[in-house]
Amino acid sequence: MHLGPDRAVAFFEALSLDGVPSDCELIVFPPAVSIVAAAKAAVRDPRVRLGVQNIHWEDQGAFTGEVSAPMAREAGASFALVGHSERRHVFGETDAQVARKVLAARRHGLVPVVCLGETLDERRAGRVEEVILRQLDAALDALGTEGRSLVAYEPVWAIGTGETATPEDASAAHGVLRARLTEAWGGAAAASVALLYGGSVKPENAAELLEARDVDGVLVGGASLDPVSFARIAAAGRQAGSKDVDTPRGVSDV
Repeated sequence: MHLGPDRAVAFFEALSLDGVPSDCELIVFPPAVSIVAAAKAAVRDPRVRLGVQNIHWEDQGAFTGEVSAPMAREAGASFALVGHSERRHVFGETDAQVARKVLAARRHGLVPVVCLGETLDERRAGRVEEVILRQLDAALDALGTEGRSLVAYEPVWAIGTGETATPEDASAAHGVLRARLTEAWGGAAAASVALLYGGSVKPENAAELLEARDVDGVLVGGASLDPVSFARIAAAGRQAGSKDVDTPRGVSDV
């Protein structure tokens, strides 16, 4: 809940991508009220795409305060965050609702970015694999293998706390997710899904995280609100070395 329309335009006006790899894809998720303004301001660089932070699973109806997938698409969004940790833990969103939202995104040509991750209590209890596989499995049928998908691992205990999972922690979780995708869909389809790490990503640790095995990109929170900071994170993709021309290097949650 940052950056209204005027400040969203100012963000893009101040965003310089000099030094950012040409194969870097930056997806910015402004508040719904700012998407139209952001779309007009962001068109100057093809590396920048827009997404919506949340969608409802119905296309229309008496759901006051909600945003539907077709509305988001019309406003200029190409991606949709689904099941972000705040949606799950602040607003009580369930795995079943996440799956319905993925289906809505698919119906209207939005690329779903499915977020999942464990709380600190779940991690301490040794339930990391159990939790993230439950969340992934709930969305697998809805995701399907037709169309592009992204999956973001965001350990809840590392979001906005200053705590960051180590590259080894991120790789371990991503390896579990990749193995499940391979088991369900086969190697080629599983390899096409970019796995993003989210949780206190900042310019100082972005390159190290992007170098980690099975980490294809990052989901950036507070550090994305400053266009200079965000550009430094995106530029870290060059430091980390090229993995795949279709792999996102920085994902912003503004």
